[in-house]
Amino acid sequence: MYFCGFTAESNFGAWSYLIVRSASDGGNILVDSPRFAGPLVRQIETLGGVGQMFLTHRDDIADHAKFAAHFACPRIMHEADGAARLGIERVTEGERPIPLEPGLMCLPTPGHTKGHQVLLYRDQVLFTGDHLAWSPERDTLTAFRDACWYSWRRQTESMARLLDYRFEWVLPGHGRLHQAPAPEMHRHLASCVEWMSNLSGC
Repeated sequence: MYFCGFTAESNFGAWSYLIVRSASDGGNILVDSPRFAGPLVRQIETLGGVGQMFLTHRDDIADHAKFAAHFACPRIMHEADGAARLGIERVTEGERPIPLEPGLMCLPTPGHTKGHQVLLYRDQVLFTGDHLAWSPERDTLTAFRDACWYSWRRQTESMARLLDYRFEWVLPGHGRLHQAPAPEMHRHLASCVEWMSNLSGC
């Protein structure tokens, strides 16, 4: 896993990540989009390019079209965030978990936006976009109440569904990343859901 850097002003400086995998496993996955910057593109090329792009939601797509064209890679995005209009090759729908391939699960999480989705990798790493991050102030997992563009109630429901999954890392688009044993992460997530439920809806 690599942090890409080269954040883009167009997506509010959101973080993006590269999952490096062998070609036999389907190749590398670029999670959300950084700037299409020459040094970054060349480094990604040395690591094997991009086999596919996973876009968590409409806010963090930046230069996705340039990456897709350069690496000839399909993009994955939810229809509720305008994927078809953007020419996305693999459009996800609904709110059921979507197995993409072994060890790779797309989990729709509407709330921050209507079509937000997160990516679970090998039951270890959760790429959370703008859905979930670590709060050093609260010393636990949190969501961004002031950046809820669609529905806080729906986001709370989506957060609760994540309790069914195991993960040890949270890698967000905004906020702090965090690592802890899976049972500890589960406790933090349950606390986050309770906190969200106690706030007024939007």
